[in-house]
Parts: sequence; C-alpha cells; structure tokens
Amino acid sequence: MAGNEMKRELKTRHLSMIALGGSIGTGLFVTSGSAIAKAGPGGALLAYCGIGIMVFFLMTSLGEMATYLPVSGSFSTYATRFVDPALGFALGWNYWFNWAITLAVDISTAALVTEFWLPDMPGWIFSLVALLLIFLINITSVKSFGETEYWFALIKVITVIIFLGVGLLTILGIMGGHHTGLSNFTYKKAPFVGGLPMMLSVFVIAGFSFQGTELIGITAGESKTPEKSIPKAIKQVFWRILLFYILSIFVIACLIPYDSHSLLGASETNIAVSPFTLVFKRAGLASAASIMNAVILTSVLSAANSGMYASSRMLWSMAEDGYAAKIFAKTSKRGVPVMALIGTTIIGALTFVTSIFGTRIYLFLVAASGLTGFIAWLGIAVSHYRFRRAFKAQGHQLSELKYHARWFPFGPIFAFVLCLLVIAGQDIQAFKNFDWTAIGISYMSIPLFVVLYVYYKVRYKTKMIPLEEVDLSKHK
Repeated sequence: MAGNEMKRELKTRHLSMIALGGSIGTGLFVTSGSAIAKAGPGGALLAYCGIGIMVFFLMTSLGEMATYLPVSGSFSTYATRFVDPALGFALGWNYWFNWAITLAVDISTAALVTEFWLPDMPGWIFSLVALLLIFLINITSVKSFGETEYWFALIKVITVIIFLGVGLLTILGIMGGHHTGLSNFTYKKAPFVGGLPMMLSVFVIAGFSFQGTELIGITAGESKTPEKSIPKAIKQVFWRILLFYILSIFVIACLIPYDSHSLLGASETNIAVSPFTLVFKRAGLASAASIMNAVILTSVLSAANSGMYASSRMLWSMAEDGYAAKIFAKTSKRGVPVMALIGTTIIGALTFVTSIFGTRIYLFLVAASGLTGFIAWLGIAVSHYRFRRAFKAQGHQLSELKYHARWFPFGPIFAFVLCLLVIAGQDIQAFKNFDWTAIGISYMSIPLFVVLYVYYKVRYKTKMIPLEEVDLSKHK
C-alpha cells in the first residue's frame, strides 16, 4: 500500500559512485579548457585546487549531519532544524527549482549532442525519449536510480583514467611522437594569465564543475547503512577530486597552449575541440571525437537522472515538512515519491517546451537558476556551524557522533567565505562596464532566494532558533 515512507535500498557502492559521478561531467570534459585559456595553466590549477578543498570541507560538514540525521530533505531539513525554518523553506525551494530547470537544460543538451551522429533527426524527439527514459528509471525504484547512476559514473571514471594514462604518455613523447614536458607552463605569459580578476572568474567555472557533489546528502535518507556508507563516500571524494580534476587540468595544460582557440571553442555542440578530444587525437586515436561524444552524452543523461532524483526527493521532503502541498509526500509501494516525481517532470517538460517556443523565457529560467547551487552550499556551511555549536551547547560530546568533520570551525567558515567570493565574482566584467542587464541576469538567483526567505519569515514570524532549543533528536 502506498504511504509516505522511503525505502533504504542504496548501497555503499551506489553512494560512492553518486558522490564521484556528481563531480565529473561536462564541467571537466568540456569547460575545463576555457579555465586554462582565461587564467593560464597555473591560474586554472590554483582555482580548481581551491574549489576542491572547499568542496571537501562542505562534504565533511554534510557528512557529519547526514550520518547523525539521514533524511532525503538533507540541507533543507538541517537548515529548518538547526538555523531558522525560513532558511529551510528558501533553501528547499531554491534547490528544487535549480534541479527542475537543470533537468530541462540537460534533456535539451542531450538532443544537441546526438546531432553529432543524427544531424537530420529533430532534436525534440530525442529530448522526449531522454525525459521518458529518466522518468521510468526514477519511478521504478530508488535501486534502479542507484544502479543506473553507478554505471553512468563508472563510464566517466574509466574515461578519465584512460585520458590520464594517454595524456601522461603523450607528455613524455611515448605517444603522439612529440615530447612536450612542462614547456607550456612557461609559454608566453604562462603560468598565470590575466591576474586576480581572471583567476576569480575561473573559480566560478571550477565551482560550477563541482556542482552535484552535495547529492550525497540527498541520498542519505535512502541509504541502507548511512553511518557506514556516507563517511566512506565522503573520504573518497577529496582524493578523487584531486586525482581526476587536478591531474586532468595538468595534462591539458601540458599538451595544449593556453592561447589555443580550441580551448575556448569547446562546447557540448562542438565536441571536436573538447580538451579531451584534442588530447586523444594528438595521441593518434582517430575516433576520439565519436568516443568523447558518447561519454559526454552519458554525462548529460547522468546529470538529468541525478536532477530528477534530487528535485523529486527535495519536493517530497518539503511536503513532509509542510513547505509544499501534502500530495507530494505520497510514495508508491516501492517507496518512490510518485507525485513529486510527476510534478518535477511536468515542470521540466514545460521548461523544455519554452526552449522551443519561447527562447527568452527559457534563457530567463536558466539564468535564474545560475547561482542556486552555490546558495545551497552556503546553506550547508551555515547549518553545520550551527549544528556543531548547538551539539556542544546542549552538553553533547563529539564522541557521540559516528562521523565528525575535522578542522571545525575552520571548514564551514572557509567554505562560506569562498562561496561568497565565488558568488560575488560571478560577473565582475558586468560591474566594470556598469552593464545592469548583465548584472541582473548573472545575479538573478540571489533576489529570488531573498524573496522566498523574507516571505516565509514575515508570514510565519520565524526567528533564529537559540542553540539550547535546536532540535537534535534523531526522530524526524
């Protein structure tokens, strides 16, 4: 019989791959090249290292809360219980909106990627097929989502490992027939190009690349053994980020000069100049473009799959907390939040339709969701800071926590400050040129979040919860 309960069917291997898969996508395969072009090899490496460290601290903060209170609402629930219900309300709707719009963007992108093989096929047909496929995967069971995401992530991981192997052999001259070494790090203005403003803009690119790593918090509510699975996945995230992102940027920077036009020309619709494709071609792999197109299609479908999962669980959780209509709290016999899934699919489909019939509305929605991921990260940092302080204020000991984040309070404070800097640096050029239209588009997410927060605060007259009154009970 249908009810309001989730099923705990996600295994440790699912969570580990979801955490990893969430941080590997088109941000690495496509836009990593533009980071090198803008700030040079040294600037790109520093930016990705900085964001990588920040994401590690965010994940440990989220991991501490998720092992203590494993719920599908994750940071929306944590903000409600540890900070202020108004913050939980705003974070929940902010995150749902972000992923519902991202779902529409991803199914649109999937159609563009397939044009590589099927140029005469109308794009909307493949987008519709992709949306139906993602919907069927998610409505079957949480296990089908976890299994699909596991294999999607594995394809990406194998691609990056092969890329790193081929790239290092090419740098040494064993493949490709030309030894480059580190010459591109001292080429012209390298290793640092454009100074601090350009490096800050690359922090924004790197930040977008890592969006999705927080998914592990959403999966906690459906994990079989959250107290074991989540810490294990969190520990792996930092080293994998270091290995995959930093080494990939290093390989690209060694083999392609920062002033190469190809680095700025890469996009989902121009796979031929993806940094990965260029490196594979240089090593003598003739079918590199077709292989990378298949991998990027996998990444886009993986992002859409994760988006459908994350947004439906957030909507279900908000319905449970009274922030959304109760109908969205209904689950199937298999524990799938069917109405939340259908609601999210309808919004994603309607948003996609606007891309065909009303491009301006579609671009407006995409712009409006631009910074919502960073706002969610700010929410995680604030919630963890308050959680730990409340834990101590109420006489609890750290030994009671099955997993605790190291370097507190440095971790959440560092993540909070760096997130604010990245948000502020989203479009510095627009401020320099006093381009108010560009400023409005780039920073649209912020007033939307503030409106949600103020609306709830004024209507329900909420206040920040005193540390002694924070609800630390494990029951929801």
